[in-house]
Amino acid sequence: MRCPYCSAPDSRVVNSRASDDGTSIRRRRECPACGRRFTTYERAQLEPLMVVKRGGERQAFNPDKLLRGLTLAAEKRPVDPAALRAFAYTFEDEVSASEIASEEVGRRAMAFLRPLDDVAYIRFASVYRKFDSLEHFLEEIQGLQAGDE
Repeated sequence: MRCPYCSAPDSRVVNSRASDDGTSIRRRRECPACGRRFTTYERAQLEPLMVVKRGGERQAFNPDKLLRGLTLAAEKRPVDPAALRAFAYTFEDEVSASEIASEEVGRRAMAFLRPLDDVAYIRFASVYRKFDSLEHFLEEIQGLQAGDE
């Protein structure tokens, strides 16, 4: 397991136990390179969540890809990276279907970002909705302001 702090390629398991609900294994790990500790969870995945792209292509859901988009949108903003990670890695658990449209993934991500940070929300929306003019940005900002009042 790669260290989330220094990206060292390996870590050692310090402690391992079943989670409270019994559906996963909680592992406490330590990085030999930087000495920091972190927790990972291992769970069985019977059938992966499939994302249906706009062109009809189907791909397995990748939480890292969602996290990358959220992180780019929230770059240099006062948004807790742990909240972004938690959303991306629990997203699959929140979806009850075995398939989801990529547009729905984007809508849920925008709904998550909106109360956290307006700028991160607008950044994510600009990519998700493919803004191609200043008018699109202004419309979204006006909608955001109207929703805050």
